[in-house]
Amino acid sequence: MSVTVAALYHFTRLEDPAALRAPLLALCEAQGVRGTLLLAREGINGTIAGPRAGIDAVLARIRALPGCAALDVKFSSADAMPFHRTKVRLKREIVTMGMPDIDPTDPGTYVAPADWNALITDPATLVIDTRNDYEVAVGTFAGAVDPGTVSFRDFPTWFRDHRDALLAGKARVAMFCTGGIRCEKATAFLKAEGVEDVFHLKGGILKYLEETPVEDSRWQGECFVFDERVAVGHGLEPGSHSLCRGCRMPVSEADRASPLYVEGVSCPHCHATRDAETKARAAERHRQVELAAKRGAAHVGARYPD
Repeated sequence: MSVTVAALYHFTRLEDPAALRAPLLALCEAQGVRGTLLLAREGINGTIAGPRAGIDAVLARIRALPGCAALDVKFSSADAMPFHRTKVRLKREIVTMGMPDIDPTDPGTYVAPADWNALITDPATLVIDTRNDYEVAVGTFAGAVDPGTVSFRDFPTWFRDHRDALLAGKARVAMFCTGGIRCEKATAFLKAEGVEDVFHLKGGILKYLEETPVEDSRWQGECFVFDERVAVGHGLEPGSHSLCRGCRMPVSEADRASPLYVEGVSCPHCHATRDAETKARAAERHRQVELAAKRGAAHVGARYPD
C-alpha cells in the first residue's frame, strides 16, 4: 500500500509553541503518522508520512493553528514508510539561519514553477541554490550558483563575503531550495541586506519536479530529500541514490561501485575518517538491521513497553 508523504512549512507567529507539542505528537501517533515536525515562535516546518486519512487529520489540526489556515503542503508518495519515528520538536527557528532579527514573514516574491524557467534563463538573473553542498552534488538547476555551504547557517556570511561579485551586472536574484522554506527565509535576509528584487521558487524544487515535464525542465540530476527515499526525480519518482549509514551522506550508483563502499558501514566520503572500531560497530548494527528485516520486525524506530 502506498504511503502519503506531506512536506510542509508556514511562517507565522506562534505565541506558545510548547503548548502545541504534546497534542500534535499524540495525534500523529494515534493516526499512524511518522516523521518530524518542528515548532518555533516563527512557525512550523516538517515532513510527515502515513495513511492519507491520518495525514489529512494532522494537516487539519495544523491548519487550525493561529495563522496557519493557508498552509501549503507538497504531497508525494512512497512504497514504504520513509520514517522510523514520530518527532515533534521545539526549536528557536524552524529553519536555522542564526539570524534571529530577520523577519521571515517579509520574504521576496513567489515564482510559480510554470514561470521559473523564464526567470532563471534571463542573463540578468542571479540564480542561487540555498541548500547545502552535499544536496547540490545530487542535483541542481542549470547555471545556478553553488555557495558550497555545509550548513544554512553559513549562508549569510557567504553572501556578505561575495556580495559585490555576485550582484555585478545582475538586475535581480532568484533562489531555490528543496521545499521552499530555506529560499523563502534567504529572500527575507537579502531584503534586510538592501537587495530588493528578490524571488524564490514557490513550493521549491519538489513542486517544480512534480509539475514540470521532463522535456521542459532545467533541472539536472536528482533532488536530495531528508527521509529514507534519499532522492527523487521528475514526477517525484524515487531516485537512484541511497544513504551511507556511516556518514548519512547520499551515495550515488558510482559511489556504491567503489571498493571503499561497504553497505551499512562506510562510503567513499567517509571511509578514510572512520577507524576500525567504528566500522566494526556499524557492521554489527547493519547485521542486526538485516536480521530484524528477515523476521519482519522493526529494528530502528521499534517501540517497546515502558
